[in-house]
Amino acid sequence: MKIFTSAQIHELDKYTIEHEPISSLNLMERAAKALTRAIEEEWTNRTPVVVFAGPGNNGGDALAVARLLSEDGYQVNVYLFNVHNKLSADCAANKKRLQEAKKVKFTEVVLNFDPPQLEAGTLVIDGLFGSGLNKPLAGGFAAMVKYINQSAAKVVSIDIPSGLMTEDNSYNIHSNIIRADQTLTLQQKKLCMLMADNQQYLGHLKVLDIRLSTEYIKNTDCRYSILEEKDIRLLMHPRNDFAHKGNMGNALIIAGSYGMCGASVLATKACLRSGVGKVTTHTPKRNYEIMQISVPEAVLQMDSEETIFSEPVETENFHAMGIGPGLGTNETTAIALIAQLRRASCPVVVDADALNILSSHRAWMQQLPKDIILTPHPKELDRLAGNASSNCSERLSKACELAERLQAYIILKGHYSALCHPDGKVEFCSTGNSGMATAGSGDVLTGIITALLARGYKQADACRLGMHLHGLAGDLAAKDLGKESLIASDIIQYLPKAFLRMED
Repeated sequence: MKIFTSAQIHELDKYTIEHEPISSLNLMERAAKALTRAIEEEWTNRTPVVVFAGPGNNGGDALAVARLLSEDGYQVNVYLFNVHNKLSADCAANKKRLQEAKKVKFTEVVLNFDPPQLEAGTLVIDGLFGSGLNKPLAGGFAAMVKYINQSAAKVVSIDIPSGLMTEDNSYNIHSNIIRADQTLTLQQKKLCMLMADNQQYLGHLKVLDIRLSTEYIKNTDCRYSILEEKDIRLLMHPRNDFAHKGNMGNALIIAGSYGMCGASVLATKACLRSGVGKVTTHTPKRNYEIMQISVPEAVLQMDSEETIFSEPVETENFHAMGIGPGLGTNETTAIALIAQLRRASCPVVVDADALNILSSHRAWMQQLPKDIILTPHPKELDRLAGNASSNCSERLSKACELAERLQAYIILKGHYSALCHPDGKVEFCSTGNSGMATAGSGDVLTGIITALLARGYKQADACRLGMHLHGLAGDLAAKDLGKESLIASDIIQYLPKAFLRMED
């Protein structure tokens, strides 16, 4: 699913109008019918409705919804804000239609506004501003938003909560954004809807298909997209019936330190569960017995040190390497890490403490091989990129900048994990859940992607498929076990089911 900018959304509407062909007013009516159906699925006509409409096309949508609800027996009270005496053409047309219907209590606010009581049990429909907003709300509209937010009424936002901007909200005024209970967005998700810090405004998000031009959507290039299962299925390599372990890939996992052997266990098990022919795990001597008992299928290669990773190993016989889980940040380990990365002769996945070491030795990042895969969680990315705020839009921008500068693939982990490509494009993962916010989950991802690389997947496809399988296994586990009790080893346990679903 492509994610368009606000400018592209406007062009998509325009293209649909010109090429369907359909009038803009009839397209608005189509959208209003979809919105009305979604609202009526949740609230009966015994629910009093208050509609706040702005002067643009989002307000036009809201006025059309108000009319359609009233025709279905809802008691609707409408406030149209026209403080500059300038309505969009379609908003003005829907105002006329609404007044002609004579079933709705209608107030046009031009100067003074006496707000209605918004009580529990009332439904507010927010149609003040849509995806075209490009600056924070201020003045009377900001006061209106705060009034709605402090009320006990339920709020449904049309397309996007008023005050929220479609892409970057780094410099928005967060108290001036509607906090919806439900957002009914039209045709496609917007970029802002994938950011963790904007979830508080969206409530339950539902995407409504209003049949905008499939031709425009298909042929228009965009920077951001969401990976869907149908896309991922096309990436899957079939397994040859005559395959043997020698041609299913040989993976190297460098992980674990004394007290952190669990990380090497999880990464190794996940790697084995992802279809690779053979996994060799390089780990300190103290981890020998734990590894032998926990993962008997793995080949062990013991470091010369008892408790840390201290020396690089040859990679000529391996098809992929994953390094970092539970490695520790000892200075001897740090020196061994950069030596290992410099001499790598196969695709590499870097995670966890390997990322922490690089963030403490940023000059070393220029020595990383091209097309390396880095898998930071938000705080690791902040340390790597430097001077990053906690704002999700800014963090994503920094991840993209780093991917382009290093010519690397960066997976910024989260609910919608973002794969940042070296060419600047970003793909979001559509699987995964909050139960996966648990220690070791990232180690599992490292193992999965390392296995896929060893099996012959190119870096981009290994990242795409790895993210999806990781999240899907987590979703399947959560369905059976619940989110609260989910642990990292459950994700590995459900990997076979994830693969089976992708092969159906």
